[in-house]
Amino acid sequence: MTAPTLLPPGLRVRPATPDDAVAVCALLNEVDLLEIGRPDTELTRIQADLKHPEVDLEHDSWLLFEGARLIGYGLLWDDSGGERIDIDHYILPGQLPCALHLFALMEARAAERAAVNGASRAVVHLHLTLNPTMDLPALRARGWQPVRRYNVMARQLSPSADPLPTSPPGVTLRPCLEEADRRIAHALLQEAMTEHFDFQYRTYPQWLDDIDAERVDWSLIWIAHVDGLGDAAMLRTHNDRASMAWIGNLAVLRQARGRGLGSHLLRYGFGHYAALGRDRVGLGVDTDNTSNALALYERHGMTLDFGVDTWELIVSVSGG
Repeated sequence: MTAPTLLPPGLRVRPATPDDAVAVCALLNEVDLLEIGRPDTELTRIQADLKHPEVDLEHDSWLLFEGARLIGYGLLWDDSGGERIDIDHYILPGQLPCALHLFALMEARAAERAAVNGASRAVVHLHLTLNPTMDLPALRARGWQPVRRYNVMARQLSPSADPLPTSPPGVTLRPCLEEADRRIAHALLQEAMTEHFDFQYRTYPQWLDDIDAERVDWSLIWIAHVDGLGDAAMLRTHNDRASMAWIGNLAVLRQARGRGLGSHLLRYGFGHYAALGRDRVGLGVDTDNTSNALALYERHGMTLDFGVDTWELIVSVSGG
């Protein structure tokens, strides 16, 4: 773990506050434009991040300024309660010394968080697009390496091409309008995702914080009930992105797979959003997903929008 370099004159770092959400969102959209060709960060996402009860903004957030201009942002969170620590790191191009300074601060904090959890090391994960503003050779030189590839998939929608599908025999869908159903959706998601890479179990209250439940439209989250099996799958979507409707989770219990539930839920989401007037829908998928989700999405007309790599760094808690 490398010690932070000195910042050039005129640059400073301070923690973020909830009042910084607008400035942080603007920075991330500036980075989005450079990396994927369009702004793709919603203010509500940043507001949720900066108020998450598990994030100690004083110690787990960083804003990097050049004079009055925000040029870098970092956020760290710990879902695992163990060695796994996640970070977000955004930097404008041409700022390599500043980027490395932020990395050193964040890596040191990740080791601290892992130590508090009783772990002997921090396994730190970061997501970067395939054409990031960060200098990748410099990142590799710090010991980071890519360990997983995710695809952001997208598809055009239209009411004529995407009517609401008829449910398969014995399958009914219902939205999560009641508290009991919200708890069922959470339980389905946790059980169905246990085999997935980077999965971290979240309690029901933690999940509500993660999805910013106060802002959730629960009518856009559906549970699939299968006669003879019970509640067996869930689809979580949201409609707050300007660029497209978004599918956050599609989860089918192992014992219910092979019945077409994933296809039905996916097409139901397409039809619902087409009827709402959305012309595009997207989702993220692990390209090595053991349930063959990538092939499912491709069969239903979804194509690659852009790729994202998970980068990993292992940091000794002792600093060795």
